[in-house]
Amino acid sequence: MANPRLLSLAALTVVIAVLATIGYITYCIVRDVSNKTRAKMETKHHVSLSREGMKVEYKEVNDEQYKDKSQSVLVNMWNHTSFPNYKSRLWNMSGEPEKRRGYVLFIHLVSKSSY
Repeated sequence: MANPRLLSLAALTVVIAVLATIGYITYCIVRDVSNKTRAKMETKHHVSLSREGMKVEYKEVNDEQYKDKSQSVLVNMWNHTSFPNYKSRLWNMSGEPEKRRGYVLFIHLVSKSSY
């Protein structure tokens, strides 16, 4: 029969070996994922990671391009909104097409007066 002290020492050694193997496999997976992520970020998103910190490269946008983009966003938002209960003499914001009866009447009156 084996000594109970040797048996417990062998069990402890097996448990430590299993935990060390699991730790090593986890470390390898984490290192591999971080290397792949770093490479993808550097090539696709122009972000470089180093021990000093992170450096981000950006495309320079001049002031006119920035204002054009922001204005187009605001105009698109304005064009796609509707206020069904808002009545204005200047514009129709109900989302329905505007009926221009006054313009048709004006043409009709001009055409009758020319005869």
